[in-house]
Amino acid sequence: MKRIYLALLVLLAFIALPAQAQFKWGIKGGANVANVHFKDLPSNLKSENISGFHIGPMVEWTVPLVGVGLDFSLLYSQMGMDIGNTTIKSDYLDVPLNLKWKFGVPIAKIYLAAGPFVGFRLGGAKIWDVISSQIEAKTFSAGLNMGAGIELVKHLQVGVNYHLGMTDNYSIAKLGSDGKNRGWQISAALLF
Repeated sequence: MKRIYLALLVLLAFIALPAQAQFKWGIKGGANVANVHFKDLPSNLKSENISGFHIGPMVEWTVPLVGVGLDFSLLYSQMGMDIGNTTIKSDYLDVPLNLKWKFGVPIAKIYLAAGPFVGFRLGGAKIWDVISSQIEAKTFSAGLNMGAGIELVKHLQVGVNYHLGMTDNYSIAKLGSDGKNRGWQISAALLF
């Protein structure tokens, strides 16, 4: 009988945790340093980094006792590359969903985050002519995010994130080469 009471007590504790979960919403923005990783790119075509930005709303749900939660955003984001003296930029609506773990004292907490993202191409040219080859942008992207940062006074988060594209975002049909978006994001978020 004691085991049944103990099991019920543990079950009630886990039911009560979500009721005390902290929900925050806010705005997130920052800088992108992006590039495209191509398979089998000839030496006369070298992909270089470009800078861009990202901005959009975010929500965060955290279980206070364990510091684990979810981070969801809708970000307007610029990605692309410099290749053959041509700047290629595409605008995306990125939708990352990260599992986030916070630890530290209440005034300053360190966080680690990781999770998948999907992206939908919103704009930028669809086809570019670069050194007698055409580079074509695709409309959908997906991949993984990995990041870390610090949360100050429960309302300001500053962090760095690596954006690892897993799907082909660009193709060079003449060369039979496909490229994936990759890059670093430095961001700040103000949460309410």
